[in-house]
Amino acid sequence: MRRSCRSPELQDDKLRSDTTTTLRTVLAMIREMTPRPSFVIASGDLTNHGDAASFRALGAMMEGFDIPVVWALGNHDTREGFHVGFLQAADGTDKPHDHDKVIDGIHVITLDTSNPLRIGGNLVPAQFDFLEAALDTHSDLPKIIVMHHAPALDADPAWEWEGLSFTATERLAALLKERAIAGILSGHIHQDRFTHWHGIPLVVGMGLHAALDPLHSGDSIHSLQGTSFSLCALRESGLTVTCVPLPSDRRELGVVTLDQLHANESARAALFAA
Repeated sequence: MRRSCRSPELQDDKLRSDTTTTLRTVLAMIREMTPRPSFVIASGDLTNHGDAASFRALGAMMEGFDIPVVWALGNHDTREGFHVGFLQAADGTDKPHDHDKVIDGIHVITLDTSNPLRIGGNLVPAQFDFLEAALDTHSDLPKIIVMHHAPALDADPAWEWEGLSFTATERLAALLKERAIAGILSGHIHQDRFTHWHGIPLVVGMGLHAALDPLHSGDSIHSLQGTSFSLCALRESGLTVTCVPLPSDRRELGVVTLDQLHANESARAALFAA
């Protein structure tokens, strides 16, 4: 979820769609579902700039929504903004927002893969310690892992920004080997994508901002009008995912080359370091 609000301090001319309206539409659709879902997963990029004001706006939009939500942080979010603006903590923190909880018989483990000032994701050693300890609990329950950046599918350096770093991906694969993981749910790449990663169902959701055109290839990325959310059901036979696309005319919203993408990342890092 990314936000576009009417308050002057929240006006964001870099957003390519009205995500506030989209979020409200999706929340209304979820409320009307029968049966209602046990919980909702928001897999990161909850805001566009990650500031506390944006997270306060998100919190206001979620007031009255009575279905549990599992929150993960993405590369557009900041940990300080989330803790101060959304959790209403007195002070921000740079600590990863990792957490786990049993909801309706499912053990949901959430990892903060946000890598400050970087597009791609990462996990630090302490997070692997947290994950290993969490995996060793609730052994009788199916486990879902939520992380904004999906594990890398191959080691093409040009596309490392798409997901978790190659180093973290390798360590995650080793840790999850022979573990009973029902699925990994992710976001980040603005596409609905489904695969098996070392035998684990890996689901990437498009999100509520824009779609990256999967039909376009080359050294640039084309953003199109398009959003969706997914319905997930965990059965004895495994994880089932059904996409719910919102109406779209596939109108082009923007084009960026990979060189521009990396240049923007470097410029942002330099700005914060100054």
